[in-house]
Amino acid sequence: MISLFNKRWWFLLYYGAVFGVVCGIIVPVNVEADETGEVPKAYFQPALPGYTYTFPFDHGSHDTYMTEWWYFTGHLLTRNGRRFGYELTFFRRAIDDDRVRANPSPWAIRQLYFAHLAVTDEANRRFHYTEKISRAALGKAGAKVGRLQTWIDRWSVTADHSHPNQFHLHAFTNEFGIDATVVSRKPPVIHGRQGISRKGSARGQASHYYSLTRLETTGKVLVEGTKLDVQGTSWMDHEFGSMDLGKGLVGWDWLSLQLETGQELMLYGLRRKDGGFDPASSGTFVMADGSSRHLSLMDFQLKVLDHWISPASGARYPSRWLLTIASLGIRLEIVPRLHNQELRTVKSTRVTYWEGAVDVSGIADNAEVTGRGYVELTGYAKPFRPSSR
Repeated sequence: MISLFNKRWWFLLYYGAVFGVVCGIIVPVNVEADETGEVPKAYFQPALPGYTYTFPFDHGSHDTYMTEWWYFTGHLLTRNGRRFGYELTFFRRAIDDDRVRANPSPWAIRQLYFAHLAVTDEANRRFHYTEKISRAALGKAGAKVGRLQTWIDRWSVTADHSHPNQFHLHAFTNEFGIDATVVSRKPPVIHGRQGISRKGSARGQASHYYSLTRLETTGKVLVEGTKLDVQGTSWMDHEFGSMDLGKGLVGWDWLSLQLETGQELMLYGLRRKDGGFDPASSGTFVMADGSSRHLSLMDFQLKVLDHWISPASGARYPSRWLLTIASLGIRLEIVPRLHNQELRTVKSTRVTYWEGAVDVSGIADNAEVTGRGYVELTGYAKPFRPSSR
């Protein structure tokens, strides 16, 4: 989420340029595909069909790919039923340049790291968010190969050495934050086909993308200076690749849903200028036993039922949806828990997007069902305009 591919991709491209200028080091951040859609081999490895995942190794960093992220979202409850949503994300962006490699300085920019933290305080109708940026130098930030351990300063996500499917999340500001342990109750779910999740029609225009769709969560949430014991359920997306979205796309709608039946859904619609979804859009339906089924754009319909206009950005976002998957007997209404879950990253990427907690109710397998989830919406405040367009 992702989680979706290119909002996170663009963050890293922008940060790379800004960080290089600030530090007085010029690095090429405009690595583009050629006419065949291939990334120059001297720079980064593209995501191609046939990739075989190995866990827990693939929870770790993949430094030969340009961009990577670990994306956690979830719903947490106190003992008296007070509810919170949260997002904690770490991004890695590789810089592949001969001048950087030859620079002996420990401050040379070889990897850039970024993190986003958001907490939705539903009882008080407040949405908190912030972000971090750092270089992989002198231990200030990093990500391990072969196991999940990524950090910036004191923010981190770390795998338990004795339990490969258990992770510890830690990120705080003075006003809000999260400290939690998450344990996966299902095996990783691989999205797409042949080991890749398509983001366009060109060769390599994809990512390697999997999720842990049912994470049992316990820990603490900090709001307004008070730490509260919480428990609930989380979701983790992990993606890595090296290419941009397809041409003519202005944004995307992504959602992850956890149903009380033990089933989950991930869907993303890549939006064209006319508002329709590109054929590369897809999703995954996960059964209670952990098995999964790929969904193409032809398998689902996502109808917008309402909108919300941000008083800060003026963006008009979808704010209620009807999801239909006829072949699975699914008809679900998706409603935000709080309208204003908009992030305006004016101090860094200058990208404005909506990502927030939602409730789900309706029919699945032709039986009544409820659930919870997260939705991400990009390109509504301003169409996506990467540097290669």
